[in-house]
Amino acid sequence: MDKLNAQIQNARITGLMYLLVIICAGFSQGYVRGTLIIPGDAAITALNITSNEGLFRLGFVSDLIAFLLDAAISIMFYQLLKPAGKTLAMVSSAFRLLAHPAIAAINLLNHYMALQVLGDGALMATFNVEQLQAISLFLMKAHRVGYLIAGSFFGVHCFLLGVLMIKSMRFPKILGLLMIAAAAGYIMESFGDYLFPGNEEWLALIVGFSAALGEVSLTIYLLVKGLKATQGQY
Repeated sequence: MDKLNAQIQNARITGLMYLLVIICAGFSQGYVRGTLIIPGDAAITALNITSNEGLFRLGFVSDLIAFLLDAAISIMFYQLLKPAGKTLAMVSSAFRLLAHPAIAAINLLNHYMALQVLGDGALMATFNVEQLQAISLFLMKAHRVGYLIAGSFFGVHCFLLGVLMIKSMRFPKILGLLMIAAAAGYIMESFGDYLFPGNEEWLALIVGFSAALGEVSLTIYLLVKGLKATQGQY
């Protein structure tokens, strides 16, 4: 019973961290970049960034916090799900570590430099205002591409996580299916944006809906229930 209680406690801690990731990532991507970055309009985007510098910096920090938490979540999920398949759980966690703590964290350089180029004295002596604005918007485009690359790795993680939950006796199988649906959304957006440009809006809606349904459901379950108390493989 003590072991079960410890596992349930770890599951709830994982859920709490996942909730913080959802809040932080949703704020930075959905609110900060979603409201300040205007695709195709470098001048307005630059004005938004410089006029809301504190918010833009907060978006950077919020993302960084989310990625730091994700490193811990990767290990926690491995510990929770390795009885359902140790190798598969390790591979799943590796993809999550690559997605956000590695790729997405490095990609934050593009977010940071989009602000820096707008006020860099050396660059201002070399480029005119319009050119610097164009460079800043280009860096934000590069950030979006990096975000999609990370999303492809995260999609594979979600798929493997869903498979592990279906195999496990400690999670409802519906959660596994929802995570597989979230995986499909992430992978569709990542590859769809590259292969079929012009469909970004509806692909973003698909991943937004599927990811919210899968990840939020999983987070709520971890926070409220933790794990199913069964006499299975655990």
